[in-house]
Amino acid sequence: MTKTPDITPFDGNAAPAPRRRRWLPITGVVLLVTLIVIGLWPRPLPVEQAVAARGPLLVTVDEEGQTRVRNRYVIASPAGGHLRRIEWKAGAVVEAGVTVLGVLETGGADLLDARSLAQAQARVRGAENAREQASARHALAIATLDQARTELKRAQTLSEQNIISHQELELALTNERIAAQEERATGFGLKVADYELEQAQAVLVRSEPSDGKESESMKIFSPVNGRVLRVMQESARTVPAGTPLLEVGDPTDLEVRIEVLSRDGVAITPGARVLLEQWGGEKPLDARVRLVEPSAFTKISALGVEEQRVYVIADFVDPVAVRPTLGDGYRVEARIVRWSADNVLRVPAGALFQREGAWQTFVIEGSHAKLRGVTTGQSNGIETEITGGLAEGERVIIYPGDRVADGSRVRGLEVEK
Repeated sequence: MTKTPDITPFDGNAAPAPRRRRWLPITGVVLLVTLIVIGLWPRPLPVEQAVAARGPLLVTVDEEGQTRVRNRYVIASPAGGHLRRIEWKAGAVVEAGVTVLGVLETGGADLLDARSLAQAQARVRGAENAREQASARHALAIATLDQARTELKRAQTLSEQNIISHQELELALTNERIAAQEERATGFGLKVADYELEQAQAVLVRSEPSDGKESESMKIFSPVNGRVLRVMQESARTVPAGTPLLEVGDPTDLEVRIEVLSRDGVAITPGARVLLEQWGGEKPLDARVRLVEPSAFTKISALGVEEQRVYVIADFVDPVAVRPTLGDGYRVEARIVRWSADNVLRVPAGALFQREGAWQTFVIEGSHAKLRGVTTGQSNGIETEITGGLAEGERVIIYPGDRVADGSRVRGLEVEK
């Protein structure tokens, strides 16, 4: 008996096995190519970004400065003789015309010959003229101070009525402060002139014969109120006329001497604001430029380069109560404001670079970097004023480097301040 073979019914929906196996390699190749493309596709470059924003901008000249007593006086021996030991120490309080700084035993050594007598008489006449000149300067300073105070009151009234600007009020206030310091300095100079006249007259009187009587000791009084700053001759010894003995002054009447490059000194004007930092206190001190000395000097820098430098003299604005421990010869970090504005569009200086003599920057638009030309204004080395080419709120790339080009895909990172 013959067996009938089993016949599988035909299913029209099932694909032939060879065709299914043929698509597998193609799918694998497509997947591999896709992975390769994804792996080789350029990723966005991480860049540091900053936002163009408005705010205050200070352009300063930063240099080291040193405090010094504004009015100091060196007490010298008015005549030759034996100097007694000076008991005063630096820091001692002295009173004008009362405190005896030193005692000089002349013992006839101050008797003068005809030539020396004529010189002593000439010194008296010169001291009298110097005293008259100091008196005239003091009177002029008083009148200038009165005028400055009147102008300040007028400026304050006009400022309250919004007739003048804040800068004009600041100028009037600065002029009043400068006039007050000048009046104080000329008053000090008048006291010194009086003292020098008294000393010259004393030498002239003691040069006359004393009819056999023993010559009295010559007492040297302090010419001003203040403190002893330094003692040059402490031990007893024989000194000639003109020997420096002590240095006195008012340590609360300080000024700051700042050494700057001559090219920076040209842009500094009297009345400019000065911020004094790193002086030992918690907050910066405020000062104003009084004078830029007209004569510069040559100094060798730490790198061995010759530099032309000039001294800038600034007066303290803050009261003594804010700086009670600040003394003579103390070091400070001075920031002299050369230019300032309260509301300017600014970006970090590292976001700007020059190409073909023009300032440019990379602006982040979406996820791409776009090269754009900008117009710059003032800069303090950290931030730069933008006067054209950028709008407030736009993002710029800081230190883009060589990898960033126009059209590059970037990913902005916030910079921690």
